Amino acid sequence: MTDGPLIVQSDKTILLEVDHELATEARHAIAAFAELERAPEHMHSYRLTPLGLWNARAAGLDAEQVLDTLLKYSRFPVPHALLIDIEETMSRYGRLRLEKDAQHGLVMRTDDYPVLEEVIRAKKIAPLLGPRIDGETVVVHSSQRGQLKQLLLKLGWPAEDLAGYVDGQPHLIMLDESNWQLRPYQKLATENFWAGGSGVVVLPCGAGKTLVGAAAMATSSTTTLILVTNTVSARQWKDELLKRTSLTEDEIGEYSGAVKEVRPVTIATYQVLTTKRGGLYPHLELVDGHDWGLIIYDEVHLLPAPIFRMTADLQARRRLGLTATLVREDGREGEVFSLIGPKRYDAPWKDIEAQGYIAPADCVEVRVDLPRDERVAYAMADDADKYRLCATSETKTKLVEELVAVHKGEQLLVIGQYIDQLDEIAERLDAPLIKGETSVKARQKLFDAFRKGEIHTLVVSKVANFSIDLPEASVAIQVSGSFGSRQEEAQRLGRLLRPKQDGRAARFYSLVARDTLDQDFAAKRQRFLAEQGYAYRIMDAKDVGKDVGQEQ
Repeated sequence: MTDGPLIVQSDKTILLEVDHELATEARHAIAAFAELERAPEHMHSYRLTPLGLWNARAAGLDAEQVLDTLLKYSRFPVPHALLIDIEETMSRYGRLRLEKDAQHGLVMRTDDYPVLEEVIRAKKIAPLLGPRIDGETVVVHSSQRGQLKQLLLKLGWPAEDLAGYVDGQPHLIMLDESNWQLRPYQKLATENFWAGGSGVVVLPCGAGKTLVGAAAMATSSTTTLILVTNTVSARQWKDELLKRTSLTEDEIGEYSGAVKEVRPVTIATYQVLTTKRGGLYPHLELVDGHDWGLIIYDEVHLLPAPIFRMTADLQARRRLGLTATLVREDGREGEVFSLIGPKRYDAPWKDIEAQGYIAPADCVEVRVDLPRDERVAYAMADDADKYRLCATSETKTKLVEELVAVHKGEQLLVIGQYIDQLDEIAERLDAPLIKGETSVKARQKLFDAFRKGEIHTLVVSKVANFSIDLPEASVAIQVSGSFGSRQEEAQRLGRLLRPKQDGRAARFYSLVARDTLDQDFAAKRQRFLAEQGYAYRIMDAKDVGKDVGQEQ
């Protein structure tokens, strides 16, 4: 027993003492298999879940390594029952395997006969299976490979998919590293993905997820389908691939609302694929009807439900999911695990910051007091209207003006959820506003002007939550958000994390109305970033100018 930073409890929670000298080391060690639940100042609490343990198992950690980590850093003896529970949970992964059989095609095998007996009798699973070959092997209908993996995960017997992948149509793609090099973690992420064949790579915003995608494409050298969140992001992918690989304009097609090109490398938006007409998805054949060797899902945490259904049918193709945050607000992480694949690489944000690849960030929660009339209106409002009332307070708008004045001359983003609030802010600041109805052309024009420093302040709605590259943005002011969304918070901070030319730190302000729902949601939103080692300073609105003045 040591004086370690962890307290491991029998209810599967792990407490981490933040101020302990080994806290950072222990945090990195347990991040591979435990999920952060709460992150107040001194004690962070993590939880052990079956999915977290299976992800760790798929990434190559075994139960012995997990137990060693807990025993090494725990201050008190680890409950024996918990150690046994971890071992048994992890041993469930891979007890069933999906394999290719020369004679029968796709089969499910086991070394544990009773487990196979149990699952083939499950009502939902029986229709997905073909004839029984012997006591330990059963034929699987190849079209049901994805659905079977989903159902097995729900039953608590996650299958290891060793059935391999079709090669897809060859198409030579090479990285053009003449004036840049893949960073060590990008190489490692690509290698880990390729060794597993399918799965998710988690990297902070600004750490070059696109390059991991390009490196995977070069390794595969086959026709590739890239799925992205919006048209702006599709254009950014195209520009990046033209710059970093041997691909030419003619080899990259865009498949969006505006253009329908199918080329050896095709970039499609989730939106166009999930367009429904007469109860059907007319564009899904793009995915099915071509012999892709690799499918890349950008911002995999945002996958819409129809894409999951489609992905269930694509199990024979290599799939790479890219994201900064593998948290889904709908709790469908299990779907990502079974259909895209397990987590293959996860780089802690602070590690990459320490290596100098992303900018350090100072996160500040600025608390504002609502004036008396707004407090009364809030107290009397229906539950459904309460958040909107406190999130769009006039007090916040005034504070934004103050903060913009304090950071005059810096590249600054104002981000919010409610359009009428943003309209007013944009008007008062005399700054351009980008929202849903802003055309793609106009968006690109404004983003380019911001990148070049022709515009210093930009007001953006949630269209800027993801996949937008603004390297020189150094200050963001968040006035309102989508309730308690952890991944939105991370995405917004990520807009600032690309390294600055002058090595400056980024500043992320979150404006929060005191004693309201806004404050509760802010605490939820900050959870993921706290796990990554970002501590929020809390500041009162009246101290805003003083704070920056001291630092400069």
